[in-house]
Amino acid sequence: MNYFVTGATGFIGRFLVGELLKREGTIYVLCRAGSLEKVDELRARWGVDDDRIVPVLGDLGLERLGVDADEFPAPIDHFFHLAAIYDLTADADSQHVANVEGTRHAVRLAEALGAGHFHLASSIAAAGLYRGTFTEDMFDEAERVDNNPYYQTKHESEAVVRTECTIPWRVYRPGVVVGHSQTGEIDKIDGPYYFFRTLQRLRGVLPSWMRGIGLEGGEINIVPVDYVAAAMDHIAHVDGLDGQAFHLTDPEPLTVGQLTNVFAKAAGAPSVAVRLDTKLLDRIPVPRLPVIGRVADLVLAELGIPRQTLHYLNYPTRFDSTNAQSALAGSGIQVPPISSYAAHLWEYWERTFSPDHRKNRALARAVQDKVVLITGASSGIGRATALKVGAAGGTVLLVARTPEKLEQTRADVEASGGTAHVYRCDLADLADVERLAKDVLEQHGRVDVLINNAGRSIRRSIALSYDRFHDYERTMQLNYFGAVRLILSLLPTMRTSTDGRRGGQIINVSSIGVQTNTPRFSAYVASKAALDAFSRCIASEVIDDGVHITTIHMPLVRTPMIAPTKMYDRFPAITPSDAADMIAKAIVRRPKKVATTLGNVGELSYAVAPKAVDSVLNVAYKLFPDSKAARGGTERDRPADEPSSEGVAFAHLMRGIHW
Repeated sequence: MNYFVTGATGFIGRFLVGELLKREGTIYVLCRAGSLEKVDELRARWGVDDDRIVPVLGDLGLERLGVDADEFPAPIDHFFHLAAIYDLTADADSQHVANVEGTRHAVRLAEALGAGHFHLASSIAAAGLYRGTFTEDMFDEAERVDNNPYYQTKHESEAVVRTECTIPWRVYRPGVVVGHSQTGEIDKIDGPYYFFRTLQRLRGVLPSWMRGIGLEGGEINIVPVDYVAAAMDHIAHVDGLDGQAFHLTDPEPLTVGQLTNVFAKAAGAPSVAVRLDTKLLDRIPVPRLPVIGRVADLVLAELGIPRQTLHYLNYPTRFDSTNAQSALAGSGIQVPPISSYAAHLWEYWERTFSPDHRKNRALARAVQDKVVLITGASSGIGRATALKVGAAGGTVLLVARTPEKLEQTRADVEASGGTAHVYRCDLADLADVERLAKDVLEQHGRVDVLINNAGRSIRRSIALSYDRFHDYERTMQLNYFGAVRLILSLLPTMRTSTDGRRGGQIINVSSIGVQTNTPRFSAYVASKAALDAFSRCIASEVIDDGVHITTIHMPLVRTPMIAPTKMYDRFPAITPSDAADMIAKAIVRRPKKVATTLGNVGELSYAVAPKAVDSVLNVAYKLFPDSKAARGGTERDRPADEPSSEGVAFAHLMRGIHW
């Protein structure tokens, strides 16, 4: 049995080819002269020789696809036409040429080849915006197909097959096709993926347990690509089904609101507890002003959401799939519930298409052939940063007091393909810091990026610090003197040319507390503020040598350093991975400062109205108790340090500040 497939190297096409290869016969695939390498990739994907997959040069825009039927080497039993533009945002002219005229040319070629059957991959878009249940026997009943060029061209291409094709035909109308249900594989962003970026942003600013208000919306019929390919292959080979259409759709589709929660769970983002009927929005009087449309377009552009996709928020059509379910009965081919594979879709998108992936490429360019020294690399922020820089291709120098933990970090960096070296050092011992710098320069010649991440935090009110001057000495020794000693040791090689290379970057992981002056952190914040001031002063001296100094005012991060303060378990905090992203951004862009909006607001507020800020912070001071460790005494004598419900609410309002 022989097959001819257009669009074989496309998303659905390559999975359909995989199904057809399970059968006997040769698969002829249409391709342009400049795309022959894609056929080689297709063969390599499925591990077959060139006698199983044979390229046929042609083009959708040519009569009979530009193929000479008289010289074709073999009869064709099944002709599958999948090549088309599957894009709601594409222009009308290009869609008409590819989708409508391309289908007409494919039909003519199939007829000239004497193909046994013609199979068209259509779409549920052929129904337009039909209100109600659209069955597989319906076609002319489609409504508002002119609402979008994609709807219209899919409807018209199906009409070509129904009215012009003289050989037995079958039409397949898949729902919104997403990635593979086992691997999550996709080849472009479309459909629900447009909203993944929004979920990713929500995850970054709100805790996953928070619940919000969203839209219920209409049903969105989503199916994984492996189901579509398997169903098309099976139905195509069942006798007696010619002249029919088959909805390759989910019999139990979810609404927009339900889908939002499924993908929010997969993303670790907040879900929606209350879902409003989108029909209510039509009753809200909104002024028809051009400025509103421009603002909406700007917001959608920022989120990467095409305006055309908003039609799906109140999608009016439900698709009956009786014919398809009957044809598939007994085959074991069925649509899996989306909740069973949503995590695969999310993970593949985040790994391959998310903005973070593009950031990783930018980081790779920034650290290529660079030596990056990270202090405090055995856990928390330092470890997460080392993994990210190592995976991006930088040579990572791991510094901390505990060599066993550093060895684990090195093993993880190397497992991701990176290069890492371990250096044990007590950064509170200035002589040991000098030794570290000497060893590093002898072995690597220079350090291109120095990340001063190691630090000690002490949370204790001033009333409990009168006899604890050593708290201030310890924080200054590590957070300030240790960092300064390391900078002074490594800075000369950054400023002088070595093998034509001059310049570098110093990144100091500071604290949002320096901006907000939070109570109970006088020892910790003072040491960080000292390093900030030192860095600001020397920055103007080294800038013309190509040395950039960046200060990161880090918000509260869930690391072992905050673990002793048990009430932080109930406070919002970013992850070490999120913190590493901030450092990666600093490496790529080399800004003067990286900070959160809340931190910047706090800094500005204190500059404008310091006494008012003191009063607000005094309220916060009274809301949050000292920790057990800070109060001292025996464990039995120490009262619990649980915050009040008001304190928890305040902490979430002032997200990221360590109270």
